[in-house]
Amino acid sequence: MKIIRFGVSMPEDLLGKFDAIIEEKGYANRSEAIRDLVRDFIVRHEWEEGNKEVAGTITIVYNHDEADVVKELLEMQHDYVNEIISSLHVHMDEHNCLEVIVVKGEASRVKKIAERLISLKGVKHGKLVMTTTGKELV
Repeated sequence: MKIIRFGVSMPEDLLGKFDAIIEEKGYANRSEAIRDLVRDFIVRHEWEEGNKEVAGTITIVYNHDEADVVKELLEMQHDYVNEIISSLHVHMDEHNCLEVIVVKGEASRVKKIAERLISLKGVKHGKLVMTTTGKELV
């Protein structure tokens, strides 16, 4: 892969803060950090477009004693069998469970699945973490 060099102009204070952060995070140099920022920008754009194939995880914490939350979670996972590719279930204590659901599909559809899961009665907290399938990312 051909590497292109280019210059970036920015205020000195901004560059100082950037350098401090990349050192704290352990980047070898500015180029590595900038490449990661550009990749993240591209991934966020894929999600915003809505029609690109994306991947992600939906993490929810719920009380398994409340309403029909377990039954509804299972039904939804079967309803979206083409997008939900895996799940991990963890018992946090005698009442609370954590579920991590791995999803892949069209961004707008994955967002809707996450919204439906997170809004179920009995779900205490939920979060969609969005990433890429990696197919178009260098």
